Amino acid sequence: MKKTILLLTILAFNLQTKAQKINWISLNEALKLQKTKPRKIMMDVYTNWCGPCKMLDRNTFQNKDVADYVNKNYYAVKFNGEGNETVNYKGVSYGNPNYDKTKKNRRNSSHKFANSIGINAYPTIVFMNENGDLIMPLRGYYNPNQLELYLKLFKDEDYKSITNKEQFEAYNKKFKPEFKITKD
Repeated sequence: MKKTILLLTILAFNLQTKAQKINWISLNEALKLQKTKPRKIMMDVYTNWCGPCKMLDRNTFQNKDVADYVNKNYYAVKFNGEGNETVNYKGVSYGNPNYDKTKKNRRNSSHKFANSIGINAYPTIVFMNENGDLIMPLRGYYNPNQLELYLKLFKDEDYKSITNKEQFEAYNKKFKPEFKITKD
């Protein structure tokens, strides 16, 4: 019995060390931090009921390489696109006046900030520059290597020289993913 408990403890520790944590903060915090230490923002716009959002959390955001890269190069923001948080962005205060707390884990009304930046699907990963300006919303589920392309594209500002689909396809074709994907 003691051997079984020891084995389970070691196994649990190993599983815990594989998963890395992203240092999530609110958008308000990230925008405030940008004033003293400019850095791009990667914002996960999710909802509580969204299955692909949960997969993105589990399979991509808990990947060690993804978490390390995001923590080093971005302010990571979690934002519930149907939540009740007040967001102050570019001099405007956004809320969710039709939020229904009885629907907290079901479909709820869209947050006014999500609407203002064109979010209409979940999950959406929004990238913002060091001034809090929108670079691009990335809709849908992405595995670690797929997300790596965008994390590096925006961090290194390669996106500024890409002006058409053909240039992006050439960039994508040359891109060599480095993040390791571990199987559970």
